Amino acid sequence: MSKLKYFILNGQQYYTNYNLTIIELVNYFNYNISLLILEYNSTIWEKKNWNTTFIQNNDKIEILTIVGGG
Repeated sequence: MSKLKYFILNGQQYYTNYNLTIIELVNYFNYNISLLILEYNSTIWEKKNWNTTFIQNNDKIEILTIVGGG
């Protein structure tokens, strides 16, 4: 059975009982993967690691979206 985990995403507190990967979290919030940068516990996290990195208790995640303009 999974334990309740607390994490922060873009300054908001969340709780989950599920073993979520970074990619599952990004997909859940419907982010466009090709237009974002993800910071995981103060480190820029490469997309190649998103499928194998599971959200842990007290993680801090920041998602920055790239916006074009003129």
